[in-house]
Amino acid sequence: MITRAILEEARYSLKQFRALCITGPRQSGKTTLSKLLLKGKPYVNFEDPSIEFEFLASPGKFLEKFSNGGILDEVQRVPEIFRYLQVLLDKRTSRGQFVLTGSNNFLLYQQISQSLAGRAGYLTLLPLSYAELKSAKRPVNDILANILSGGYPEIISKKLNPQKWMQSYIQTYVQRDVRQLKNITNLTAFNKLIQLCANHAGQMLNRDELAKQIGIDSKTVQSWIGLLEASYIVFLLQPWHNNLNKRIIKSPKIYFYDTGLLCTLLKLNSKEGLKRHAMFGAIFENWCIAEIMKNRINQGINDGLFFFRDHLGNEIDLIIDKESGPQAIEIKSSVKRDRILLSGLKYWSKYQPSANGLLLYQGEDSETDHPLLNYISWKNIDQL
Repeated sequence: MITRAILEEARYSLKQFRALCITGPRQSGKTTLSKLLLKGKPYVNFEDPSIEFEFLASPGKFLEKFSNGGILDEVQRVPEIFRYLQVLLDKRTSRGQFVLTGSNNFLLYQQISQSLAGRAGYLTLLPLSYAELKSAKRPVNDILANILSGGYPEIISKKLNPQKWMQSYIQTYVQRDVRQLKNITNLTAFNKLIQLCANHAGQMLNRDELAKQIGIDSKTVQSWIGLLEASYIVFLLQPWHNNLNKRIIKSPKIYFYDTGLLCTLLKLNSKEGLKRHAMFGAIFENWCIAEIMKNRINQGINDGLFFFRDHLGNEIDLIIDKESGPQAIEIKSSVKRDRILLSGLKYWSKYQPSANGLLLYQGEDSETDHPLLNYISWKNIDQL
């Protein structure tokens, strides 16, 4: 079993809170992590209709089985449980009693903020990162293979065909999760939105244009994008606001949490096809940003990532907002180092002369001698 990088952060949270909620996409490893955190404690999964029925029939009696705590899986299925847990945790104040898991960020965060504020910690478990696979000495030296396979644990551990697995995953998500979140009657239009999001990965999110292509209104697009975010299919990278230029671009950029899913939606199933694809640069950028995000989330850092672009088209792919100041990262799929690749960072350095800039590229070598502008190989992305 691959040790999850978030494990220590999760153990620390259990020492701080009476309960810990672990959210993240389906099949990301939440159940496995939960059972590791609370070994020997009782476990129930509310995806099981009989378990859900038993709870709804008598919530108080159901929770009596957890006199010493336990693991409650997929709790978004029974939102009523949070009120009962609030009462229970107010009576029993010891730390680390329960681990709650769920696949819907919006529903869980809403319930925790309303009922379990101050009583429960909150962590996100994403699919396996390059850093985790590298640490486990799994084969990770082929960037194309990494992008195609993505990081879902079952694909990695069972050596499954990523595209076949992802096709089933997408169908399950639409058929089950979307209907649970919102009563979407036009599933054809929703599926088209997912496909268009894949075609626009790494680009500015233009809700009006997406609405026009699908044949729905922009408010519906905004609502559906929210569903994709809440279910950990996509995330939005917000623009970095500063004093560089008053007319900065305000629209976010859209990315996928898992490039295996992105490639499946783009019908990419071979390294040769991926390498030649017109979107390869954007897909490589998506992989890099998602990996940096995973590394930060595994350390308990859930924000601080942005991009910069002004009205003249000057752009930095990723800005990491650090205590020492913003760090600019340009991401290029080039395998060779070329000074022309540094143009964006040089523009940035004019306005942020003391800020550190990195060029993250597909090449093999890193060069960190220069104090401000460094080349970093994708193989060292676990160090960012």
